[in-house]
Amino acid sequence: MTMSLGYDEEAGLPKDNSYLECGLPSFLQESVEAMKNAWKKIDGGEEYLRWDCDYCNLQTDINNAEVNLLISSEQAWFLREKYLRMERPVTDLSEL
Repeated sequence: MTMSLGYDEEAGLPKDNSYLECGLPSFLQESVEAMKNAWKKIDGGEEYLRWDCDYCNLQTDINNAEVNLLISSEQAWFLREKYLRMERPVTDLSEL
């Protein structure tokens, strides 16, 4: 049996990770939206003085949701990489 092209055959997961944004708690969804709007302004060259507040709020809400098991660690890192533009640290030396 072959999997469709939309799946990573080795991992058995969808290649499109947007499913990791489904079912987020409302407080986290609000922080994500605020960060989306902040990046839109910053990337467009607009001066936006609340960027650091939006960034810290989202980082706090991701951590809160992860620690309280409202989202998985995989979801948390997906959100950090996508909206905080962070890189996930290498934890396995074979990944180097």
